[in-house]
Amino acid sequence: MNYRHAFHAGNFADVVKHAVLALIIAYLKQKPTPFAVIDTHAGAGCYDLQALEAARTGEWRLGIARVLALKSPPTALEPYLRVVRGLNEGEAGTLRWYPGSPRLAHALMRRGDRLFATELHPVDHDALSALFAGARGVKVVKLDGYQALAAFVPPRERRALVLVDPPFEKTDEFERMAEGLLAAYRRFSTGIYLLWYPIKERAPIRRFYQALAESGIRRILRAEMLVAREQDGERLSGCGLIIVNAPFTLPESLAELLPALTAAMSQDSKNAHARVDWLVAE
Repeated sequence: MNYRHAFHAGNFADVVKHAVLALIIAYLKQKPTPFAVIDTHAGAGCYDLQALEAARTGEWRLGIARVLALKSPPTALEPYLRVVRGLNEGEAGTLRWYPGSPRLAHALMRRGDRLFATELHPVDHDALSALFAGARGVKVVKLDGYQALAAFVPPRERRALVLVDPPFEKTDEFERMAEGLLAAYRRFSTGIYLLWYPIKERAPIRRFYQALAESGIRRILRAEMLVAREQDGERLSGCGLIIVNAPFTLPESLAELLPALTAAMSQDSKNAHARVDWLVAE
């Protein structure tokens, strides 16, 4: 309950997660039938980069600020950057506002699509509720993220992107995420699941991979980006994404996107790198 994403908004991990989120939503929009986005750990929804929290860490300067400065950003970034730039119109060229995942998703969704955004932290939940007050097709709930998986999966649309992005405050977060994914997948095997995780130490990540490989779930795509040397400690050196039922075009898009983002946001050019591969194939 102590984690506040406002301190980390717009950092390199946000950029990777949100760029991929935007790509998947663009894929879902290729068909006219409605879809749902279920955001299990939604946060406050939108962040002021000039506020005390973001100013204290300045992490966004090594993340979204660098990406916006690219002269020729990859085509795959277009849906994501369009929302970020649109949010900052009228700011006289200053980057002030950064969209969290629910704000980004809502900006990209169509009339008729639905967003379920759950957040347990009381301050962030109140901010999220205020952000979407009166918004059509949006349901904001104060609920544990893993309980949200049980409550909202499967949605009536039978087409959905489920984003699981926990704060990783608890030592068993990888285990909870693997268990939550498997339970949701058993009820809704055709949904697209996007799971984010930090790279600080490899031992729990290896156990997470093993649990996923032994789960019986097929078509699990893995994407990782390192911006600094791994030190097996408290420092966040990179992040990863697990995508279940990844759109067919996504591996190719990520093969273009992640190296460009790695080069833009690297904090250690010698050790920064990215990879995209199948943890579990078809």
